[in-house]
Amino acid sequence: MKSVDEGSRRRILQRAVAMGAVALAAPWRSVLAGLSPTPAQTSGPFYPDPVPLETDGDLTMLKGATQRASGELIQVTGRLLDRDGKAIPGATIEIWQANANGRYAHPRDVNSAPLDPNFQGYARITTDAEGRYSFKTIKPGAYPINPMNPDAVRTPHIHFDVAAKGRHLVTQMYFPGEALNEGDQIFGALGRQKNAAIAHVLPSTADIAAGGTLFGWDIVLGKA
Repeated sequence: MKSVDEGSRRRILQRAVAMGAVALAAPWRSVLAGLSPTPAQTSGPFYPDPVPLETDGDLTMLKGATQRASGELIQVTGRLLDRDGKAIPGATIEIWQANANGRYAHPRDVNSAPLDPNFQGYARITTDAEGRYSFKTIKPGAYPINPMNPDAVRTPHIHFDVAAKGRHLVTQMYFPGEALNEGDQIFGALGRQKNAAIAHVLPSTADIAAGGTLFGWDIVLGKA
């Protein structure tokens, strides 16, 4: 018959072995779980109509213009990934947004804020071999959505329409630290997925002008 001490030691060793197996298995479970897809959101009423003739990745300068668009210069960069973290090259990403005054260049936008004749407002870009995308723009302004309710305001955001190998995602990107984020109904509807829709500030690079900000935002596509 085993002594009490020997039996206790055996049980401790068995538990230690089991815990070690769980620890080894945990990374595999994490990999199998995969990345969470970027949440889908509404395209809103202001998809460009008509689509501008210029669709390059610099929304701040129009061809032949002598000055850039007004507002805070920003650059957005990131990668398009699948749920396994693999890059998705050759995908088309459309971007559209309000100008720094919170006004879209769209016939149905009745916001009284001024248009910016130097702002492109739209881009169509393609992800590179590593799934990367990048564009330069102006940080969009907030804007009212209900003239009867002055507190109903959309927080600054940028619209994305992503098409890649039979997969399609329409979504919106938000900015960190915005006071209007939590009061925005569309952003609030994301619930636990809010963090996946917020860009993060990156260290500035040489192609960002003084005073500009570089934001990073990866987009994860779900299954086709």
